Amino acid sequence: MKNYILLYIIITIFSIKAYSQKEKEPSVILNQKKYVEIDVIKTYERVAGKGYKSVDMFKKIANSYYSNFEPEKSVSWYCELFAMTSNLEFEYYYRYAESLKSIGQNEEAYQLLKKFDQKEIAIKEEIFKKQL
Repeated sequence: MKNYILLYIIITIFSIKAYSQKEKEPSVILNQKKYVEIDVIKTYERVAGKGYKSVDMFKKIANSYYSNFEPEKSVSWYCELFAMTSNLEFEYYYRYAESLKSIGQNEEAYQLLKKFDQKEIAIKEEIFKKQL
């Protein structure tokens, strides 16, 4: 008799644990259809089209097109960016030059790569001076 009671208790415990291990579907998945995906770059382009100009916004748009391998669009936005300011980090010169080379404007790309080299050397000299 004791064996049956012990067996009954063990089966009950395991069945409760097995039932509690069932995965419940999170409510986020159920409510996922309520959210809309927003294309930030298209929004930035609309804002820029309305006349608002910002160096940071142009950097984001140009870098997005550069990363997505769309050199024609990235060149136009890098052109806008460089028209606003020339006080940019040296990697923007490189990205702009690469985009220009991709669309066949090699002479302009070469000029930008010269500026890129000059800026990179200047930064390395500053770092070297700080280390001394």
